[in-house]
Amino acid sequence: MRHRVEGRKFGREKDTRNLMMKNLVKSMIEHGQLKTTLPKAKELRGYVERVVTYGKKDTVHSRRLAYKVLGDRTLVKKLFNEIAPAFEGRNGGYTRVLKAGFRKGDNAPMAIIQFVEESTVKPKKDAIKAKDLN
Repeated sequence: MRHRVEGRKFGREKDTRNLMMKNLVKSMIEHGQLKTTLPKAKELRGYVERVVTYGKKDTVHSRRLAYKVLGDRTLVKKLFNEIAPAFEGRNGGYTRVLKAGFRKGDNAPMAIIQFVEESTVKPKKDAIKAKDLN
C-alpha cells in the first residue's frame, strides 16, 4: 500500500531521480519553460517553487541552498536577480503546467511547465478584452 507516500519514482533509483530533478530545475531556471511528460512536470513544480522561495529570501544561507540545487553561479544570479523579484508579491504558485498532447513515439502525455509572471499574464488578458471590444 502507498498510504502517505509522497513523490513519484519514474522507474529510477533515488540518486538518478534526484539528478534528473536537479537537471530539470536547472533547465527551468535557464529557459523559463520546459516541455516534458506530464508526471515529470507535476513533480517538478515542487522543486522549482522551493528554489524560487529561496530566491525571494535573498540571504547567504538561501543562496547556498539554491547553489546546492543549481550548482552554477550564473543560474543562482539569474534566480536571485531576475526570477525571484518578479514574484515578490506572490506567495507560492510560481509555475503553471499546461497539457500539450501526446508524444508520437510512445503516446506519453506531454506538458509544458512555465513560470507564471504577472507582467506577461496581464497584457494577454487586456489583449483579449481589446479584441472583444472591436
